Amino acid sequence: MNYDTTLAKLRKEKGYTQSDVAEYITNSSGKTCSFKVVSHWENGVSSPSIEQFLLLCEYYSVSDIQRTFRGIDSKFNNLTKLNALGKSRAEEYISLLCTNPLFSDSETSSSFYPSASGRFIKLFDIPVAAGTGTFLDSESFEELEVDESVPHNADFAVKVSGDSMEPRFVDSQVIFIREQKTLKIGEIGIFSLNGDAFIKKLGQSKLISLNPRYEPIEICEHDSLHVFGKVVG
Repeated sequence: MNYDTTLAKLRKEKGYTQSDVAEYITNSSGKTCSFKVVSHWENGVSSPSIEQFLLLCEYYSVSDIQRTFRGIDSKFNNLTKLNALGKSRAEEYISLLCTNPLFSDSETSSSFYPSASGRFIKLFDIPVAAGTGTFLDSESFEELEVDESVPHNADFAVKVSGDSMEPRFVDSQVIFIREQKTLKIGEIGIFSLNGDAFIKKLGQSKLISLNPRYEPIEICEHDSLHVFGKVVG
């Protein structure tokens, strides 16, 4: 079962509406959450922050996250397969779990949640496959809370659609963009070419995929090319 469908299944088993969940998240975190955001989580459009995820688990009475969302024994240790960055992220997540009495054996936790970063950027609902200007002009977005791992020069975020930029960027991955109108050769950015938007590496009169299965897209003299910005994370 996928992560998003698991969230939907847990909610329905409890008999909650998406509005019920949104109200609980809002009241518990102090940050506004709408039923539309909950719907996005359940349809794989976006993902909850760590704080929101822990609140969902609490609301749905989930005590074994590994078994519920991954179908594996909670004693399974996969940290040895992670690199240094992956282990660091895992340790950060574990430290957050330890602050919640629902998941921690410790009786000395002094706070329920760590202080939030308070930093939000727009995550547009439209994946990288839209017309010129839609990312920056569209009202179809949610405010995504981000942590220190997201570059401070990121202005907005979108989701990747397709596999043309694998292995660096994969389908449905959230990427962070610094808004700018020009890019240097070799830089990766978000482009609109004749009304179709792409995440590509800029070449000499061409847009280049990182996946070798895809041929470069030639930029002809009369083509309309627009740069949304540079991928920074």
